[in-house]
Amino acid sequence: MFMSQLSVCFFTVGQVVHTLPEGEPVFGVTSLAGEIFLLRPKENDEVEVYDVITYCLLRCLTVPDLRSCADIASCEHFKCVYICDFVSECVHRLDVQATAYTRWTTKDRPTSLSVNVSHNVVVTCRVARKIKEFSSHGDLLRELTLPDDVINPLHTIQTRDNEFVVCHGDIGDAVHRVCKISADGRHIVHSHGGQPGSGQDQYNVPFHLAVDDNEFVFVADFRNRRVRLLSPTLGHVLDIVSRDQLKWDPLRLYLDAQRRRLYVADNEWHQAEGRHTSGRVVVFNV
Repeated sequence: MFMSQLSVCFFTVGQVVHTLPEGEPVFGVTSLAGEIFLLRPKENDEVEVYDVITYCLLRCLTVPDLRSCADIASCEHFKCVYICDFVSECVHRLDVQATAYTRWTTKDRPTSLSVNVSHNVVVTCRVARKIKEFSSHGDLLRELTLPDDVINPLHTIQTRDNEFVVCHGDIGDAVHRVCKISADGRHIVHSHGGQPGSGQDQYNVPFHLAVDDNEFVFVADFRNRRVRLLSPTLGHVLDIVSRDQLKWDPLRLYLDAQRRRLYVADNEWHQAEGRHTSGRVVVFNV
């Protein structure tokens, strides 16, 4: 529950309101124009579309030439969704009203996506340690290399004042944290985390982010099986989703700020096979 006056917000632990069906792993979730879009790694019908009120499956969309799906993001302004393709090193753009399709190259392997207040696409390139900003039609607007100690950046969201919230740290890395980085990409302004672990100020693979209108930050703490809530200066507030509320591990987040719904892609990791084998989306009222 949110109260927002004089920049003061009060939060309670998220309450489950619905769970979308189990199936193939969910590698992204977003919403647009009263519909929920789920991205699953299939040969066809990779995008499942559900009604945002009834949660009924409405239709499925096939993305041409999609080789590997890594994340999905939506843009209300252009009425489209974007999907990043790790193998093909590109972003696919799908106009959901006219079902028009285009794609553009990122020239580095994209890991995740977000859309900023200028309606541009922010692409995180994990291996290259870069943030790239593209127009809706694929024009490269700028490219930033992250500070040397930001290893394995997994997701980036640009704030209204043009700073960047970045989560980074994979298995085996010495540092797992969430950082707020200056607009030029050179300096860390705030950070939360450090050595990997399960304590209040620790993460174990902070995988994905969501940011609300007051710049509070939601963090999918993957291996700790929880979603953390941080203040705008990245101070710990509470665990808004606990491991008891999830069946598996939180891989992706999407916040519908208008409806106060947090969508958590909850995926099963099969250690012997070295891959995600099942997934679902749990919808929380926050």
